[in-house]
Amino acid sequence: MSKQILLIDDDALLRRSLAFNLQQAGYETRTAANAEDGLVLAEQQKPDLVLLDINMPGMDGLDALKLLHNQLHIPVIMLTARRRELDEVLGLELGADDYVTKPFDFNVLLAHVKAVLRRIQVKAENNNRGSEAIAIGDLRIDPDAHTVIIKGRELELSPREFDLLYTLARSAAQVLSTDEILARVWGAEFVGQPQVVYVHIRWLRQKLEEDPNKPERILTVRGVGYKYQPEEISR
Repeated sequence: MSKQILLIDDDALLRRSLAFNLQQAGYETRTAANAEDGLVLAEQQKPDLVLLDINMPGMDGLDALKLLHNQLHIPVIMLTARRRELDEVLGLELGADDYVTKPFDFNVLLAHVKAVLRRIQVKAENNNRGSEAIAIGDLRIDPDAHTVIIKGRELELSPREFDLLYTLARSAAQVLSTDEILARVWGAEFVGQPQVVYVHIRWLRQKLEEDPNKPERILTVRGVGYKYQPEEISR
């Protein structure tokens, strides 16, 4: 059964060409010209993936992203013509699974689509099998409940922040290279894009560390990578 993709973009020419190419690639594709119509379609159709433009008239793409992520739990790839890194970073923080900057080659977008859908499938398979809960010092991570408790306090983490912390904690006290982290958390297609890891490490430290500027849990091993230092060892 082919995967369903919903494209939300106010550029009519892009919608037509992208929908045609996605259908040629084997995906069932629906389109919407604005975020409001796109959200209605998303709720009705429950697509496997949404391609979402950021800069649209009416509701902004980032506002639509919040609803798609928090209420409908649908994976999202952001399409942005804005070249400011802020949009990309903010979108990822709000829960986007990936982003592609316009103008893009269709084969590049297709690679991102396949990567996100593959990650979602692997995650669903892991959830069906049940993943191992982790308890390290005062840190508790339950993948099935998708909760992180530290010092008795529950942390609010985005899906990618959760996956990153879980990956580091499973290899506690071991150094993971940036490329290892990218391959495990984002997929092999992201290897060579270390800035994605840098940004998420910074966000995690802001939520995890008493002083994010002097981290004691998520440590940088200069020239090598990162490791989660168990609390009882770090103190």
